[in-house]
Amino acid sequence: MTIEELSSVLQMQEEILQFSSFTNADAWELGNLIVAEAAKRGAAVLVRIRLNNGYTVFQYGMDGTNLYHEQWLTRKENTVRLTEKSSLRMYMDLRERGESLADRFLDEKEYAACGGGFPIRVEEVGAVAVSGLGQVSDHDLLVKCISKYLHVAEVPRIRAM
Repeated sequence: MTIEELSSVLQMQEEILQFSSFTNADAWELGNLIVAEAAKRGAAVLVRIRLNNGYTVFQYGMDGTNLYHEQWLTRKENTVRLTEKSSLRMYMDLRERGESLADRFLDEKEYAACGGGFPIRVEEVGAVAVSGLGQVSDHDLLVKCISKYLHVAEVPRIRAM
């Protein structure tokens, strides 16, 4: 797939995977779904669901994760909150334009353009983020679990590049 095609798939995922409502109970259920899927894949990930006001409504770190993963999560969430799109889509947008985060006046210590952060859209955007796999695998884990949670059978997906 070309970068343009990948960007188009990412945009479609965000348009399809939107919530009609999102409560703390939803965060608990979605977070546990992500943890269970990661365990099924034999992956150790850190998962956090945070609202745009900064309130963390779910966090779980599997054995094998540490503060390094938490710092990545924060950078991915910052990217999602700022751009209101997935952190992998931001990565593709930058590649498509031949730009870097610095070209957008964003500090790489605060933002990450890589897979693993996905917007939670209702009235306000929040973010769910994962760290522990490769960037495309982090993103795909989120897409698979969000689509399962929302009972959306057909979502275009991107496999490891």
